[in-house]
Amino acid sequence: MTILSIFDSSQPDEAKKVTDDSSEIRALLAEQSVRFEQWPTKDLPDDASQDEILEAYREEVESLKAECGFQTADVVNLNPDHPQKEAFRQKFLDEHTHSEDEVRFFVRGQGLFYLHFGDQVFSVLCEKNDLISVPDGTRHWFDMGPEPRFTCIRLFTNPEGWVADFTGDDIASRLPRYEAMVGGA
Repeated sequence: MTILSIFDSSQPDEAKKVTDDSSEIRALLAEQSVRFEQWPTKDLPDDASQDEILEAYREEVESLKAECGFQTADVVNLNPDHPQKEAFRQKFLDEHTHSEDEVRFFVRGQGLFYLHFGDQVFSVLCEKNDLISVPDGTRHWFDMGPEPRFTCIRLFTNPEGWVADFTGDDIASRLPRYEAMVGGA
């Protein structure tokens, strides 16, 4: 289930609001210019290739490309047996920004996006069928947990892909991590 938790950055130990209502999540994120959608389920095998996944969601991906000017789309797939899972997790755990929107559609599994707006941090547990688009310049980080299990479609305006500008703020280390938010790995 998709869950939005809102924290006060000066009191990061406990969320001041938590909701699993998708309409409320969409509205609260829209107030911060974050796009949140839930796409229809497509029947795909767990071992579907990148090409099979992109073909299954071709209509939705092409629509976003046309609307938002994205140039490329790919698929990222991470499982608990990946030999570099800890290195991948660490890469995304520090607060950063991008010069383009960060768009992820969860084909399977889940991950936790943290979005920093002034004195608030929105934690969005995204799951299968969730699309999130974090606007360029938004301070954020991503926690996939110690035993990641997800497949996402990513869209980019920069054909070179993901480029981060780290803020140097330690806020990501002060909020509950994936294990605390999701209840284990």
